[in-house]
Amino acid sequence: MEGWDKGTKSVVGEIPLLSTRAGPRDGDPWRQRLKEEYRALIAYTSVNKAKDNDWFRISAANPEGTRWEGTCWYVHNLRRYEFPLQFDIPVAYPQVAPEIELPTLDGKTHKMYRGGKICLTVHFKPLWAKNCPRFGLAHALCLGLAPWLAAEVPILVDSGMVKHKDDEAAPADAAAASGSAAAS
Repeated sequence: MEGWDKGTKSVVGEIPLLSTRAGPRDGDPWRQRLKEEYRALIAYTSVNKAKDNDWFRISAANPEGTRWEGTCWYVHNLRRYEFPLQFDIPVAYPQVAPEIELPTLDGKTHKMYRGGKICLTVHFKPLWAKNCPRFGLAHALCLGLAPWLAAEVPILVDSGMVKHKDDEAAPADAAAASGSAAAS
């Protein structure tokens, strides 16, 4: 954890480490791992809420816990930018980290692969490999997605690649208002 700021160390320290080395094809051990994943996600969400840093919602999209979906957001210049979030649990999990996808940002930044998968290879993947099987989904969000959002969203917003939902609605509202004014 050297090189991390105190806030990150504090949050990571409060996310429970996992112990079950099991993937989606492992039957009962996978169900045990899934319980550990939920405990860690609940703990991480609680820490975030206590620190007024709530920034995602996520849940399993299927009963097997192999597909996850949700929403994440980042506040930039006092405006909240929301993005759909999804990922599949790899067959080789937990040895292989999940590839987190933000489909609405696909093609808007070079730090992303096809399909909206965020680039985590340089910084996060070695950390994941070193901490396998103790790291789980909460760690991937905390140490993978959160820093990626912090680095990329301000650039995407400032360059005009990402617009706030109010700014996207404004031209349509203005056209509707001018149309109704012309009709009067």
